Amino acid sequence: MELSYCVVNTNGREHLATCLRAIAAHHPDGVEHEILVLDNASDDGSVDLVAQMAQRERVIGDRLRLIVTERRQGKALNDSLLLESARGEFCLLLNEDSEVLPGCAEALLGALRADPGAGAAGAQLLAPDGTPQPCAWRLPGVGTALAQALFLHRRLVTESGGTQTRRVGWAQSAALLVRRAAAERIGWLDPEFFVYSDETDFCKRLAGAGFATLYVPAARAVHHEQLANDRSSGSRRVVEFHRNRDLYMRKHHGPVAAAAVRALTAFSYLPRALAALVLPGHDPGWYLLHARKAWRPEGEGIREAAAEWNAGRGRADA
Repeated sequence: MELSYCVVNTNGREHLATCLRAIAAHHPDGVEHEILVLDNASDDGSVDLVAQMAQRERVIGDRLRLIVTERRQGKALNDSLLLESARGEFCLLLNEDSEVLPGCAEALLGALRADPGAGAAGAQLLAPDGTPQPCAWRLPGVGTALAQALFLHRRLVTESGGTQTRRVGWAQSAALLVRRAAAERIGWLDPEFFVYSDETDFCKRLAGAGFATLYVPAARAVHHEQLANDRSSGSRRVVEFHRNRDLYMRKHHGPVAAAAVRALTAFSYLPRALAALVLPGHDPGWYLLHARKAWRPEGEGIREAAAEWNAGRGRADA
Protein backbone atom coordinates (compact mmCIF):
# COMPACT_ATOMS: atom_id res chain seq x y z
CA MET A 1 0.00 0.00 0.00
CA GLU A 2 1.35 3.42 -0.91
CA LEU A 3 -0.56 5.94 1.21
CA SER A 4 -2.12 5.96 4.67
CA TYR A 5 -4.16 8.99 5.74
CA CYS A 6 -3.64 9.34 9.51
CA VAL A 7 -6.15 11.58 11.30
CA VAL A 8 -6.18 12.38 15.04
CA ASN A 9 -9.49 13.66 16.39
CA THR A 10 -10.33 15.13 19.80
CA ASN A 11 -13.90 16.42 20.02
CA GLY A 12 -13.81 17.76 16.47
CA ARG A 13 -16.91 16.03 15.14
CA GLU A 14 -17.93 18.47 12.42
CA HIS A 15 -14.38 19.24 11.34
CA LEU A 16 -13.68 15.50 11.18
CA ALA A 17 -16.58 14.97 8.78
CA THR A 18 -15.20 17.69 6.51
CA CYS A 19 -11.70 16.21 6.74
CA LEU A 20 -12.84 12.71 5.75
CA ARG A 21 -15.01 13.92 2.87
CA ALA A 22 -12.11 16.00 1.53
CA ILE A 23 -9.87 12.93 1.60
CA ALA A 24 -12.45 10.92 -0.32
CA ALA A 25 -13.07 13.69 -2.83
CA HIS A 26 -9.45 14.61 -3.55
CA HIS A 27 -7.51 11.36 -3.26
CA PRO A 28 -5.30 10.86 -6.35
CA ASP A 29 -6.48 8.18 -8.78
CA GLY A 30 -4.52 4.96 -8.92
CA VAL A 31 -2.89 5.28 -5.48
CA GLU A 32 -3.71 2.38 -3.15
CA HIS A 33 -4.65 3.85 0.23
CA GLU A 34 -6.29 3.50 3.61
CA ILE A 35 -7.80 5.98 6.07
CA LEU A 36 -6.93 5.66 9.75
CA VAL A 37 -8.81 7.72 12.33
CA LEU A 38 -7.63 7.77 15.92
CA ASP A 39 -10.33 9.16 18.19
CA ASN A 40 -8.74 10.61 21.30
CA ALA A 41 -11.48 9.75 23.81
CA SER A 42 -13.96 12.23 22.35
CA ASP A 43 -17.29 12.76 24.09
CA ASP A 44 -19.02 14.72 21.32
CA GLY A 45 -20.33 11.83 19.22
CA SER A 46 -17.31 11.67 16.93
CA VAL A 47 -17.09 7.87 17.03
CA ASP A 48 -20.75 7.50 16.09
CA LEU A 49 -20.26 9.95 13.26
CA VAL A 50 -17.35 7.96 11.83
CA ALA A 51 -19.40 4.74 12.04
CA GLN A 52 -22.31 6.41 10.23
CA MET A 53 -20.05 7.82 7.51
CA ALA A 54 -18.43 4.41 7.04
CA GLN A 55 -21.87 2.87 6.44
CA ARG A 56 -23.32 5.61 4.24
CA GLU A 57 -20.26 6.67 2.24
CA ARG A 58 -18.60 3.53 0.95
CA VAL A 59 -15.70 5.42 -0.62
CA ILE A 60 -14.73 6.20 2.99
CA GLY A 61 -15.97 3.08 4.75
CA ASP A 62 -14.23 0.61 2.45
CA ARG A 63 -10.86 2.11 3.36
CA LEU A 64 -11.38 3.19 6.95
CA ARG A 65 -9.93 1.85 10.19
CA LEU A 66 -10.97 3.42 13.48
CA ILE A 67 -8.82 3.38 16.61
CA VAL A 68 -10.48 4.58 19.82
CA THR A 69 -8.53 5.50 22.96
CA GLU A 70 -10.09 5.26 26.39
CA ARG A 71 -7.98 8.11 27.77
CA ARG A 72 -6.94 11.46 26.30
CA GLN A 73 -3.36 11.33 25.05
CA GLY A 74 -0.90 13.77 23.53
CA LYS A 75 -0.64 14.52 19.81
CA ALA A 76 2.85 13.05 19.45
CA LEU A 77 1.81 9.76 21.05
CA ASN A 78 -1.34 9.54 18.93
CA ASP A 79 0.53 10.31 15.70
CA SER A 80 3.07 7.64 16.62
CA LEU A 81 0.31 5.08 17.19
CA LEU A 82 -1.11 5.88 13.76
CA LEU A 83 2.29 5.63 12.07
CA GLU A 84 2.96 2.29 13.74
CA SER A 85 -0.47 0.98 12.70
CA ALA A 86 -0.28 2.26 9.12
CA ARG A 87 0.42 -0.05 6.20
CA GLY A 88 1.33 2.64 3.70
CA GLU A 89 4.84 3.50 2.54
CA PHE A 90 3.85 7.14 3.05
CA CYS A 91 1.62 8.46 5.83
CA LEU A 92 -0.21 11.78 5.61
CA LEU A 93 -0.61 13.15 9.13
CA LEU A 94 -3.71 15.30 9.44
CA ASN A 95 -5.50 17.08 12.24
CA GLU A 96 -9.25 16.63 12.35
CA ASP A 97 -9.55 20.30 11.39
CA SER A 98 -7.41 19.92 8.26
CA GLU A 99 -9.08 19.86 4.87
CA VAL A 100 -6.96 18.72 1.93
CA LEU A 101 -7.64 20.55 -1.32
CA PRO A 102 -7.48 19.07 -4.84
CA GLY A 103 -3.97 17.89 -5.70
CA CYS A 104 -2.64 18.10 -2.13
CA ALA A 105 -1.83 14.42 -1.57
CA GLU A 106 -0.60 14.04 -5.14
CA ALA A 107 1.86 16.96 -4.81
CA LEU A 108 3.19 15.70 -1.45
CA LEU A 109 3.65 12.18 -2.81
CA GLY A 110 5.42 13.54 -5.86
CA ALA A 111 7.81 15.54 -3.70
CA LEU A 112 8.83 12.57 -1.53
CA ARG A 113 9.08 10.23 -4.51
CA ALA A 114 11.38 12.71 -6.26
CA ASP A 115 13.65 13.20 -3.23
CA PRO A 116 14.67 9.89 -1.59
CA GLY A 117 16.67 11.88 0.97
CA ALA A 118 13.54 13.54 2.34
CA GLY A 119 11.65 12.02 5.26
CA ALA A 120 8.72 14.45 5.44
CA ALA A 121 6.91 16.99 3.26
CA GLY A 122 4.59 19.71 4.49
CA ALA A 123 1.72 21.34 2.63
CA GLN A 124 1.00 25.04 2.34
CA LEU A 125 -1.66 25.69 4.98
CA LEU A 126 -4.47 28.15 4.35
CA ALA A 127 -6.80 29.97 6.71
CA PRO A 128 -10.51 29.24 6.14
CA ASP A 129 -10.72 32.40 4.00
CA GLY A 130 -7.95 31.06 1.74
CA THR A 131 -5.13 33.25 3.08
CA PRO A 132 -1.77 31.41 3.10
CA GLN A 133 -0.42 30.89 6.60
CA PRO A 134 3.20 30.51 7.75
CA CYS A 135 3.75 26.76 8.00
CA ALA A 136 7.48 26.03 7.60
CA TRP A 137 10.41 27.51 9.50
CA ARG A 138 14.08 27.20 10.34
CA LEU A 139 14.73 24.90 13.29
CA PRO A 140 14.60 26.83 16.58
CA GLY A 141 17.72 28.10 18.29
CA VAL A 142 19.18 31.20 19.86
CA GLY A 143 19.59 32.76 16.41
CA THR A 144 15.94 32.32 15.46
CA ALA A 145 14.83 33.67 18.85
CA LEU A 146 17.05 36.72 18.33
CA ALA A 147 15.56 37.27 14.87
CA GLN A 148 12.08 37.14 16.41
CA ALA A 149 13.07 39.62 19.13
CA LEU A 150 14.33 41.99 16.41
CA PHE A 151 11.15 41.46 14.34
CA LEU A 152 13.14 39.86 11.53
CA HIS A 153 11.40 36.48 11.80
CA ARG A 154 9.44 36.79 8.56
CA ARG A 155 12.66 37.28 6.62
CA LEU A 156 15.08 35.09 8.58
CA VAL A 157 12.97 32.35 10.20
CA THR A 158 9.82 31.68 8.17
CA GLU A 159 10.59 29.44 5.20
CA SER A 160 7.13 28.92 3.69
CA GLY A 161 5.94 31.01 0.75
CA GLY A 162 6.87 31.16 -2.91
CA THR A 163 6.14 28.55 -5.54
CA GLN A 164 9.11 26.15 -5.40
CA THR A 165 9.41 22.96 -3.40
CA ARG A 166 12.45 23.24 -1.15
CA ARG A 167 14.12 21.86 1.95
CA VAL A 168 13.24 23.58 5.24
CA GLY A 169 13.97 23.12 8.92
CA TRP A 170 10.53 21.93 9.94
CA ALA A 171 6.94 22.00 8.73
CA GLN A 172 3.67 22.00 10.60
CA SER A 173 2.07 18.58 11.10
CA ALA A 174 -1.50 19.68 10.32
CA ALA A 175 -0.82 18.27 6.82
CA LEU A 176 2.56 16.50 6.83
CA LEU A 177 3.42 13.54 4.61
CA VAL A 178 5.90 11.21 6.30
CA ARG A 179 8.06 8.48 4.83
CA ARG A 180 7.12 5.71 7.26
CA ALA A 181 10.51 3.94 7.12
CA ALA A 182 12.25 7.19 8.12
CA ALA A 183 9.86 7.72 11.03
CA GLU A 184 10.38 4.14 12.19
CA ARG A 185 14.16 4.56 12.03
CA ILE A 186 14.12 7.45 14.51
CA GLY A 187 11.57 5.85 16.84
CA TRP A 188 8.45 7.80 15.77
CA LEU A 189 7.49 11.04 17.57
CA ASP A 190 8.60 11.81 21.11
CA PRO A 191 5.59 11.47 23.48
CA GLU A 192 7.20 13.93 25.92
CA PHE A 193 5.84 16.63 23.61
CA PHE A 194 2.14 16.54 24.49
CA VAL A 195 1.19 19.08 21.83
CA TYR A 196 3.25 21.86 20.18
CA SER A 197 6.91 21.42 19.14
CA ASP A 198 6.26 17.70 18.60
CA GLU A 199 6.69 18.04 14.84
CA THR A 200 9.64 20.41 15.34
CA ASP A 201 11.44 17.76 17.38
CA PHE A 202 10.42 15.11 14.84
CA CYS A 203 11.89 17.05 11.91
CA LYS A 204 15.03 17.80 13.91
CA ARG A 205 15.53 14.11 14.62
CA LEU A 206 14.82 13.23 10.98
CA ALA A 207 17.56 15.68 9.98
CA GLY A 208 19.92 14.06 12.48
CA ALA A 209 19.30 10.72 10.76
CA GLY A 210 19.98 12.23 7.33
CA PHE A 211 16.39 12.89 6.21
CA ALA A 212 15.35 16.35 5.03
CA THR A 213 11.97 18.02 5.46
CA LEU A 214 10.35 19.60 2.40
CA TYR A 215 7.94 22.48 2.00
CA VAL A 216 5.61 21.82 -0.97
CA PRO A 217 3.62 24.95 -1.94
CA ALA A 218 1.71 23.10 -4.67
CA ALA A 219 0.11 20.99 -1.92
CA ARG A 220 -2.57 23.06 -0.22
CA ALA A 221 -4.79 22.33 2.76
CA VAL A 222 -7.15 24.46 4.82
CA HIS A 223 -6.36 24.45 8.52
CA HIS A 224 -9.37 25.50 10.55
CA GLU A 225 -7.26 25.96 13.74
CA GLN A 226 -9.83 24.42 16.09
CA LEU A 227 -7.47 24.49 19.08
CA ALA A 228 -6.14 28.00 18.48
CA ASN A 229 -9.66 29.39 18.14
CA ASP A 230 -10.75 27.93 21.49
CA ARG A 231 -10.12 30.91 23.78
CA SER A 232 -11.71 29.01 26.69
CA SER A 233 -8.45 27.04 26.94
CA GLY A 234 -6.27 30.05 26.08
CA SER A 235 -4.02 30.18 29.14
CA ARG A 236 -3.53 26.41 29.05
CA ARG A 237 -2.51 26.58 25.39
CA VAL A 238 -0.02 29.34 26.10
CA VAL A 239 1.53 27.30 28.93
CA GLU A 240 1.74 24.20 26.74
CA PHE A 241 3.20 26.12 23.79
CA HIS A 242 6.06 27.67 25.75
CA ARG A 243 6.67 24.62 27.92
CA ASN A 244 7.22 22.42 24.88
CA ARG A 245 9.34 25.01 23.09
CA ASP A 246 11.54 25.09 26.21
CA LEU A 247 11.62 21.27 26.25
CA TYR A 248 12.83 21.30 22.64
CA MET A 249 15.61 23.78 23.43
CA ARG A 250 16.79 21.90 26.50
CA LYS A 251 16.71 18.58 24.63
CA HIS A 252 18.64 19.73 21.56
CA HIS A 253 20.67 22.76 22.70
CA GLY A 254 21.11 22.52 26.47
CA PRO A 255 20.06 24.63 29.47
CA VAL A 256 22.08 27.77 28.69
CA ALA A 257 20.67 28.13 25.18
CA ALA A 258 17.19 27.34 26.52
CA ALA A 259 17.49 30.16 29.08
CA ALA A 260 18.63 32.58 26.39
CA VAL A 261 15.68 31.68 24.19
CA ARG A 262 13.25 32.11 27.08
CA ALA A 263 14.57 35.63 27.70
CA LEU A 264 14.57 36.63 24.03
CA THR A 265 11.10 35.21 23.45
CA ALA A 266 9.64 36.95 26.50
CA PHE A 267 11.20 40.23 25.38
CA SER A 268 9.71 39.87 21.88
CA TYR A 269 6.17 39.96 23.27
CA LEU A 270 6.59 43.23 25.18
CA PRO A 271 6.53 45.60 22.15
CA ARG A 272 3.52 43.68 20.89
CA ALA A 273 1.75 44.28 24.19
CA LEU A 274 2.48 48.00 23.95
CA ALA A 275 1.25 48.18 20.37
CA ALA A 276 -1.93 46.32 21.38
CA LEU A 277 -2.86 49.24 23.64
CA VAL A 278 -3.64 51.34 20.57
CA LEU A 279 -4.33 48.76 17.86
CA PRO A 280 -8.02 47.78 17.55
CA GLY A 281 -8.80 44.11 18.00
CA HIS A 282 -5.62 43.33 19.95
CA ASP A 283 -5.46 42.37 23.62
CA PRO A 284 -2.31 43.51 25.46
CA GLY A 285 -3.05 41.01 28.21
CA TRP A 286 -2.72 38.17 25.73
CA TYR A 287 0.80 39.25 24.75
CA LEU A 288 1.77 39.79 28.38
CA LEU A 289 0.57 36.28 29.19
CA HIS A 290 2.83 34.97 26.43
CA ALA A 291 5.73 37.02 27.80
CA ARG A 292 5.28 35.65 31.33
CA LYS A 293 4.97 32.04 30.20
CA ALA A 294 7.85 32.34 27.74
CA TRP A 295 10.07 33.48 30.62
CA ARG A 296 8.72 30.90 33.09
CA PRO A 297 6.99 28.07 31.17
CA GLU A 298 5.12 26.57 34.08
CA GLY A 299 1.53 26.13 35.20
CA GLU A 300 -1.52 24.20 34.08
CA GLY A 301 -1.37 23.29 30.40
CA ILE A 302 -3.25 21.07 28.00
CA ARG A 303 -1.49 18.00 29.40
CA GLU A 304 -2.98 18.74 32.84
CA ALA A 305 -6.41 19.37 31.29
CA ALA A 306 -6.27 15.92 29.67
CA ALA A 307 -5.22 14.36 32.97
CA GLU A 308 -8.14 16.04 34.73
CA TRP A 309 -10.53 14.79 32.05
CA ASN A 310 -9.15 11.27 32.35
CA ALA A 311 -9.48 11.35 36.13
CA GLY A 312 -13.06 12.57 35.89
CA ARG A 313 -13.95 9.86 33.41
CA GLY A 314 -12.40 7.27 35.70
CA ARG A 315 -14.60 8.45 38.56
CA ALA A 316 -17.65 8.41 36.31
CA ASP A 317 -16.92 4.84 35.16
CA ALA A 318 -16.29 3.57 38.69
